Amino acid sequence: MTQQPDTAALCADYWSTSIIDIHPGSIRMRGYPVQDLIGNVSFPQMIWLMLRGELPSDAQAKLFEAALVASVDHGPQAPSIAISRMATSCGLPLNGAMASAINALDDVHGGAGQQAVELYDTIAERIDAGTSFDTAIEQGVDAFVEAHGKYLPGFGHRFHPVDPRAPRLLALVDGQVEAGVVGGRYAAIARGIEALLKARKGKPVPMNIDGVSAVIYAELGFAAELARGVFCLSRAVGILAHAWEQRGRHERNKGPLPRQVAYRYTGEPERRLG
Repeated sequence: MTQQPDTAALCADYWSTSIIDIHPGSIRMRGYPVQDLIGNVSFPQMIWLMLRGELPSDAQAKLFEAALVASVDHGPQAPSIAISRMATSCGLPLNGAMASAINALDDVHGGAGQQAVELYDTIAERIDAGTSFDTAIEQGVDAFVEAHGKYLPGFGHRFHPVDPRAPRLLALVDGQVEAGVVGGRYAAIARGIEALLKARKGKPVPMNIDGVSAVIYAELGFAAELARGVFCLSRAVGILAHAWEQRGRHERNKGPLPRQVAYRYTGEPERRLG
């Protein structure tokens, strides 16, 4: 006779997690009682703990926080921000507007940080395999362009000749390299890509926020996919702020263009059946 599995044990294994342990009167996150974390751990430290299983050092947390702060918003023309405003004007509550906006943070809008980490990682792998630094940069960039097209994530900006966030964040990375907090390998790779692009195009193509935040996440040991995840956490702040501001304007059915501005019709002229 086949022994039936213990249902309680089966369910416990099915939902097993190393993240949180809850019992009546007790909440422990990664082993830490929540009451010990409250008031003693910052939100960036808490994000790190939940994702990585251990608390970061103060220096690691400060660098991580800088990347989060830098990415919160980029104006109402950013698709995710625009979506939050339009969704709010259509009657969605704040959580609905935020969900609609965050869902737009995919490969094209919001995915460049993850893609930049992936690019840096492939170059680092070539270097580890014995390829010279400059050759690894060239091969990595060429392979990425061949696989994904000419757009190189993390470099250049449609609006900013120099993204004002990038130099500040790079300076913070350099400071932590000098302090021995991070190794500086990914910062060097990103700067190598900048140099290659400048040589090939005859003009600077500097890092943007995605490229430099990818440097920080890679230097801190975050997996490439988490670079997009933590970007979503950061941009959620701007999304919420714009949704809340829009709520106060009491506008209805806000579209992508003012009603006074007509779109261009490019189809057939008026015609009749029969």
